[in-house]
Order: sequence, then C-alpha cells, then structure tokens
Amino acid sequence: MRELAATYASGLPGLDTHSLLAGLDATLRFLPMGDRDGAYDPEHRVVLINSRVRPERQRFTLAHEISHALLLGDDDLLSDLHDAYEGERLEQVIETLCNVGAAALLMPDALIDEVMARHGPSGQALAELARRADVSASSALYALAERTTAPVLYAVCAVSRLDTEDEEASPGKGLTVRASSGAPGVKYSLRPGTPIPDDHPVAVALATRLPLAQESYVPFRSGRRMPAYVDAFPERQRVLVSFALGQRSERAGEEAGE
Repeated sequence: MRELAATYASGLPGLDTHSLLAGLDATLRFLPMGDRDGAYDPEHRVVLINSRVRPERQRFTLAHEISHALLLGDDDLLSDLHDAYEGERLEQVIETLCNVGAAALLMPDALIDEVMARHGPSGQALAELARRADVSASSALYALAERTTAPVLYAVCAVSRLDTEDEEASPGKGLTVRASSGAPGVKYSLRPGTPIPDDHPVAVALATRLPLAQESYVPFRSGRRMPAYVDAFPERQRVLVSFALGQRSERAGEEAGE
C-alpha cells in the first residue's frame, strides 16, 4: 500500500487538496455527510468529503479515499486480501491499509526523515510534521511513531472532560491523553482519557505555554509511573509529547543528532 501511494504521489503536481486528486480520474465533491468523513464511488468516479469537518481532517480523508481507489485498481493486492480475509475482518484490514496509504501520501518518508533529523523524536517534531503535512496531530503521531527507532512513546494531550466512577459526581475538566502510539517494539501506550497530573511536565508546559524537556515519567492510568525523559511542546490548547522510555535514552539522543 505504501508503494502504491508513493508511486501515485510521485506523479502529482503538488500535495494540496486539489492536486492530490490530479492523478485520479474522479470528481471531488464536498457536502454534509453526518457522521461519515467521506466515501469513494468507483462506479461514478466521485470522491465525497464531509464539508462540516476540519480542513486537516478533510485532507486526510481525501488521501484515504484516494487509497481506496488505488487499492481497487490493484487486482493482485485485492485478490490477496480476499484470499486472506473475509467479512468484517476484510473491511477492517482494507480501512487500515487505506490509512497507511493516506499517511504515505501526505507524510512521505523524506519529510519525516527531515523533521526527525532536525528535531529528533520530540514533541516539537510531532508539531512540525503536523504543520508541514497539514494533517491532524493524531495522524502525524502514528506516522512519526512508525519511523522512530528509539524506544519512544508519543502522545497528544488536551483539556477535556474527566471520566469519573461516581455517577452522582459532576465530571470536571482536566488535561488528558487524546491519542498515543509507540515506536515499533514499544509495547506500552497511554489510553485515551488518561489524566495528566497537575505537577507533571506536560501539565506545566500547557500552563506556562513554554516547551519543557526533563527527566520525569509516563503517567499510566493505573497509577504506575515509568521513568522517561519527557519532551513537551505546547501548541494552542494542547501539548504534543514524547516519552523516551527509561532514563534519558542515548538512542533518542542519537536520533536527535546529539
């Protein structure tokens, strides 16, 4: 799927919204679609995008639907998928592959490598990749994690409603994890909704609006604290974070060019 997307992207005049569709004989239409982000109609060669979602989400959805078209055009890959999977599992695998294709279209390896060479596996790298690829921080997070060789866990944190087990209690708001993903080989992740303690560097970065990088820990929801070197980069109402697992990882430093 990455190869299909990379080949397609190499023939495009650019990676802006309308240029993305230049290699596909299809019409692009924006319209309200309720809970759906988009769809591809191969019979009428139309890509539909929900007009009521954020621009960066529209762009990723467009790349996702283009990936559907690329997949449908590859008889060998499509045949292999149908041989290996069926029913709901087949649909899940296809959706995953189209997300892989979308990420490859919008965040090519060369861009990720350039960002990593400049910032290392850090919260700032996550912010830079999202900005330059014009994608959501969550989309950038998964792509960056996949290309990180050091034992690093990434997270996007923002203020949201806190979960409470007390049904009578009024839920308050606090800084929580929105999305999380680790580098290959990292078996840990932070569940969405995991609260960030007020004295944690991630919370301090949001409160002061200043980037922070220091020895701290990964605040798992269970209460477990895993030692980590935390790099927190505040941006608007969120914080983009990397956790180098263990004490400051020499491997993470090497990726940063130190």
